[in-house]
Order: sequence, then C-alpha cells, then structure tokens
Amino acid sequence: MSTVYMPPSIRHFEPLHMVFSTWVDHLPFGYDLVAALRPKMLVELGTHKGLSYFTFCQSMKENEIDGLCYAIDTFEGDEHTDKYDESVFNAVNNHNRQHYHGFSYLMRMYFQDALRHFNEESIDLLHIDGFHTYEAVSEDFANWYPKIKPGGIILFHDVQARLQDFGAWKFWDEIRGQHETFTFNHGFGLGVLRKPGGDRSNDPELLKLLFEEQTEDSCARIRAFYVHASKHLENTRKVKRLQKDKASNGAS
Repeated sequence: MSTVYMPPSIRHFEPLHMVFSTWVDHLPFGYDLVAALRPKMLVELGTHKGLSYFTFCQSMKENEIDGLCYAIDTFEGDEHTDKYDESVFNAVNNHNRQHYHGFSYLMRMYFQDALRHFNEESIDLLHIDGFHTYEAVSEDFANWYPKIKPGGIILFHDVQARLQDFGAWKFWDEIRGQHETFTFNHGFGLGVLRKPGGDRSNDPELLKLLFEEQTEDSCARIRAFYVHASKHLENTRKVKRLQKDKASNGAS
C-alpha cells in the first residue's frame, strides 16, 4: 500500500439494509470487492437476513455494474441459526424487490439443488456462508468450485469462529496453503480465495493488494485498513442515529 488506498466504501457507502449479523465487520470489504471485481455473476450460499448479500447488491447498483446476483437459501434456518419463521424471508424478499428488482434473484432451495442452474466456470464471485460444519463447508466448496470462472473469487465466512461444531476454520486452514488466498482475522474472520487462471493484466488495485503484494507488512496494513473501515462505518451510523434521536426529541 505504497499509494493512498481510498476505495468506494470510504467515499460513499452507507448501508441500506442493516440487520444483526457477524458479517457487519466485513461490510466495507464486501462492498469494495464487488466494485473492484465487477462480477457478471454473483452467487451467495446462505443468506439468512441478507446483510452480506444486500451489501453486494448495493455495490452492484451504486457502481453501475451490469451483472446478475443470486441468493440461495431455504430461509428456514438450521442448527446454528435455529429455525425461523416466514418473516425472515418476507423481509429479505421485500427489500430485494424494492431495491434490486431486475438483477437480483432469491432461489429458495438447497445449495445442491441449485447447482444445475449454473454453468461450469460461470460465476465471478461466490460467497460460502451456509451450514458451518467442516463437512458442510468442504462439500459446498467441492460442489461449487467447478462453477467458478478462472480468476474468480470465493469468500468463506467465519474462518476464525471456533464455537459449537463450526468447522469453516479447519477447512480454511487445510486449503489456504494449496490456493491463492488472503485471510481477514477480525470479527469472525473472512477467507478470500482466488481460482487459478484468468487475465491478470488489468487487475484492480484491491486484488493486487490481496494477492500480489503479500509481504508481512502489506498484509498487516490491508487488514488494519479494513478493521478501521468497519469501525468508521459503525461510528458513522451511531452519529446519524444520535442526530436523528436529537432531532426527534427537539421536535416533540
């Protein structure tokens, strides 16, 4: 990071959809990754209340990216999230229709059943965030890896979460030495994997920072940058809430 890195999340990103999720620590990076990658096809496995997915969609829309987004989930919950009622799907569906109609689609099904809807090497960005056991994460990766374009990106959430029977961390530790990867350690962790191949000659700055300049110092700086970016976003939201409350109290 020899030059000043000033991505779009710092300049103009304000989340339109905020719900409780440990993905909150990675919102600026998710927004910037989509802006940098400009995916023609984006797929998320495991959407729940939609925080990560709608961050991706918002970046697609605000950065005028011509592509399609698919959220794949039963929207019924599992052992890690507990079962939940139709209100979760209804809220996600309503927000999707209101803001991203025409390029974002919810596929209410199991991940394995959705595979047949996607061609080999068709996906630019895949986010794996479903059931978090070692077996589930490894199966998702094996099933969907052939669908990723050469040079495409796969995100793994919760690669630092060592609770219950979560096993994403274990799978990530196994594969990170076999692939081109970058790991964010803050929050519950986020793994970034790049599939071999593709044209690297015009890589955006963010991908160069993640995969080409991997000295100990450069990795520490990009990690620190996104820790600060996340805290900046959180503080900005707090200030706006306080201003809104103050205005409401003054008007009453």
